[in-house]
Amino acid sequence: MRDDDIANSMRALGHPVRLEILRILATQQQGQCCCADVTESLTLAQSTVSQHIKVLLDAGLIDRRAHGTRNRYCIRQDRFAELSAAFGGLLEGLTPTPNKEAEPA
Repeated sequence: MRDDDIANSMRALGHPVRLEILRILATQQQGQCCCADVTESLTLAQSTVSQHIKVLLDAGLIDRRAHGTRNRYCIRQDRFAELSAAFGGLLEGLTPTPNKEAEPA
């Protein structure tokens, strides 16, 4: 995963409402729900929820599937697996390695 992709995902995850939307999607049966389902779980206007969903879509964190006259949303498990691996590598690269020569004998 490129640094731009990691940064874009982090921006999308950087809002509490979007994190809550992901939690709602994760707990839905079959992992899919529509915007109205999400709006029922939040105390926000449907238009606000739609804007947050668009950010998650643009970041590639969720997918949209047509279901009749509505769209159904689900978490992209593959994307989160990539992100998890990238975060692990990023954090590992930022952690200083112990200098064994500097340790007292």
